[in-house]
Amino acid sequence: MNILVTGGLGYIGSHTCIELINAGYHPIVFDNLSNAKKQVIDRIKTITGKEITFVEGDIRDESALSSLFEKYQFNCVIHFAGLKAVGESVQQPLKYYDVNVNGTLTLLRVMQHHNVYQLIFSSSATVYGIPDTVPIEESAPTGQTTNPYATSKYMVERVLEDTSASNPHWKFIILRYFNPVGAHQSGLIGEDPQGIPNNLMPFISQVAVGKRDKLSVYGNDYETKDGTGVRDYLHVVDLAKGHLSAVKYISTSKGTTAFNLGTGNGLSVLEVVEAFKEHNKVDIPYVITERRAGDIDSYYANNSKAKKLLNWQAELDLEDMVKDTWHWQSNNPNGYDE
Repeated sequence: MNILVTGGLGYIGSHTCIELINAGYHPIVFDNLSNAKKQVIDRIKTITGKEITFVEGDIRDESALSSLFEKYQFNCVIHFAGLKAVGESVQQPLKYYDVNVNGTLTLLRVMQHHNVYQLIFSSSATVYGIPDTVPIEESAPTGQTTNPYATSKYMVERVLEDTSASNPHWKFIILRYFNPVGAHQSGLIGEDPQGIPNNLMPFISQVAVGKRDKLSVYGNDYETKDGTGVRDYLHVVDLAKGHLSAVKYISTSKGTTAFNLGTGNGLSVLEVVEAFKEHNKVDIPYVITERRAGDIDSYYANNSKAKKLLNWQAELDLEDMVKDTWHWQSNNPNGYDE
């Protein structure tokens, strides 16, 4: 079965391609390499023993997408392609709406023209904004977003809902990620952020490998067990397996269905730092700094819907997350730019 994976050489996309291949699917990757490297192709082959088909192109290029759909018969699309840096989205909102929203519209038009009606969308827990209660259920209000990145994900969700309501052929699965971390156990692929990392775990690992002097911990006066912010960290391999579960489920689904993908448990910043130090025997210097605007005490998933309908739940724990992160970073101190 051919599955189109847009943005399939990126962090989450590459791990998902491995799970698809191992399950007997044939991923065909469409990626413009804006946040990915071609070296990933060979590393996926080393891990799986199988070739993947790669086509370089931009999700906004309707002609390139049409050529792809004319060449291959797709059963399903997994749509990762998009921009994802919150800070950058605040500075360049038009760029984010163009790539994330307009790119998806282009993809949907091409899919419809070629009678491909199944799509799994890479969304984000940021669509919930600042939640009223935690753990967060899928029925919680969405749309009260705090930055253009999150708003672009919310806008695409609304597009999918309206599109499936207009035509019963469409089947959409929305996967709302919490905080993906970790790397493949082989140490061959992992997160390779461009510039200063936006997220906690890659920043910790870059401090550990000597690329950064110290970690800034934003606030220690939250209403949490140790005063630092609590988030739902999820191993990227578990997340990739969530997409595999969605592929198996989508043919029996109807309309648009959203799922939280998280562990259902919150971990504080200092818990993650201490676990990284303990399990990897490295030092992580850090300083406590001012809170960031908009940050909240705790943010984690209710994942019971995914357990029930997708038969999916996270299996890897914090120890796996920090060990696999360090295995990747220590073997690839400069990411894919060796």
